[in-house]
Amino acid sequence: MREKFKLIDYWLLVPVLLLVPLGAIMVYSASSSMLANVGLTPTYYLKKQLIFAIIGLFGATFAFALRADVLYRKRFVLFWLALTFILMAILVILRIVRPSAAINGAVGWISIGGFTIQPVEMAKLALILYFAFIFGRRQHVLYAGHYFKSLTPPLVVAVILMGMAALQPDIGGASILLLISLVMIAVSGIPWIYSLGIIGGLTAVFTVGVRYLGNASANAPILKLFKLEYQLDRFRAFAHPFQLEQHGGAQLVNSYYAISNGGWFGKGLGNSIQKSGYLPEPYTDFILSIVAEELGVIGVTVILILLGIIILRSFLIGLRVRQTSLALICFGIGTMFFVQVFFNVGGLLGLLPITGVTLPFISSGGSNLIISLISIGILMNISAFAKKQAALKEVRS
Repeated sequence: MREKFKLIDYWLLVPVLLLVPLGAIMVYSASSSMLANVGLTPTYYLKKQLIFAIIGLFGATFAFALRADVLYRKRFVLFWLALTFILMAILVILRIVRPSAAINGAVGWISIGGFTIQPVEMAKLALILYFAFIFGRRQHVLYAGHYFKSLTPPLVVAVILMGMAALQPDIGGASILLLISLVMIAVSGIPWIYSLGIIGGLTAVFTVGVRYLGNASANAPILKLFKLEYQLDRFRAFAHPFQLEQHGGAQLVNSYYAISNGGWFGKGLGNSIQKSGYLPEPYTDFILSIVAEELGVIGVTVILILLGIIILRSFLIGLRVRQTSLALICFGIGTMFFVQVFFNVGGLLGLLPITGVTLPFISSGGSNLIISLISIGILMNISAFAKKQAALKEVRS
């Protein structure tokens, strides 16, 4: 282990060690006044965020300490996938039998001992590991041209997980699972003509679905069946935020105000106006708007640069490691981080519909923070493995 710690990838470690404390500070800043106004402890969400960060760091250390080949062993991958399926199925059942348990129109969390677990966060990593496991073991089948034989199992798993996420309903989570699947198919070795066909087909289906939701009436059968009225309001508010400010557009409108108030250098830490009852739950998926108001464009840029370094490093490690399964894991994790940042920033700028996707390492949310840190541990493990491979190659040559 001592030798392995000497191979730590500081391009991953340093950004994470900067982002996690900054995230905790911003969670406290965004939530403390709101909690105090309702008579709760101002440090409630800060303490939870710190607890989740500690758990996540332990998880990252454990993931880093594992032998790299464990990450694509059958038992490890199937255990993670089975646990994810069980938890996702529980949420679907809760959605059917206890619709009153919905929060913001969705049943996406399981409460255990005062803490909540969001299984869709586990599903992202489980899907990445499963795709890497399948495609890594079936490279010879891909080379032989039997593409659909290799594609069928992971696509079935991906569709089931996306379906269960959509039934919660968590459109953001389902979209992230979709994009992770598409990227991993594209880099698996399957010819681009097949990949583009799959991507084009799924994109067309998604576009038709979005247009249907945007134009559907409140009495449409699909909305009644899956109780998607809240999601419909979000789609409409995306198109007309100011006209529908009282019907789902308030978050986006106040996000604009927060960003405008901040300017280049911000109003100062703790001095946000929009977090004081204007921007709902500002410590979650709209926390970057509060960062913009308090720390300005400069503060937002620093955060996005640090996240960009992590994303680019993920892909670079994937290009350097010679083991196919490990390379695919890196591409999958890099895609997961990129899509989350893209959806979060696009939502608060009004470029995309609001999907409730949190900003990695910054937003309040235990499941996302823990899974993100475990993913960093996996990347650092693979990076160390790649460095060891390169050193052995030099010795042999």
